[in-house]
Amino acid sequence: MEWYNEPAKWSVDEDNLTMAVTPKSDYWRKTHYGFTADDGPFYFCNVSGDFEVSVKITGDYQFQYDQMGLMLRIDDKHWIKTGIEYVDGVYKFSAVVTNDFSSWNVIPLPGKPVSIWIRAIRKKDAVEIFYSMDGIIFILSNLAYFHENQSAMVGMMAASPTGEGFNAAFEHFCVKNLPDEKNG
Repeated sequence: MEWYNEPAKWSVDEDNLTMAVTPKSDYWRKTHYGFTADDGPFYFCNVSGDFEVSVKITGDYQFQYDQMGLMLRIDDKHWIKTGIEYVDGVYKFSAVVTNDFSSWNVIPLPGKPVSIWIRAIRKKDAVEIFYSMDGIIFILSNLAYFHENQSAMVGMMAASPTGEGFNAAFEHFCVKNLPDEKNG
């Protein structure tokens, strides 16, 4: 595992990561707001082929757009980030899919969840994104295009675009390669 935009304070214990999220950090490209940001903390490994990635996230969200979750990234113009985003006082499951321009999808979550679980499955040229409130029942939120046959950086990201950062905990991060469907 390695860092892209390493935060000032972080620690890893087995498959668990905690960090103090960098203030005024974000990931976004062009659409609607007219700016590009690419400076949030992202702890990742390189993965090729088809895979499944999962993690449990818990954050102390405080400011508008505080966010954390998974990121799948080919380069600065082709990536997906997904997880909780705190918007207008509501916790939302969020996915930003970027192919030169970012598109954003949000689903309001009930109440103030302590944690959520995220799973993303890459198969060929697509990524299925799921979330769970209990770690047992997973709900599909997105099916998104993602370049086939390109290695991806896969890991845990967080950002605090308008705020002073927050504490973020990622538990049970796991990436596993999926068998090639042609060869079983």
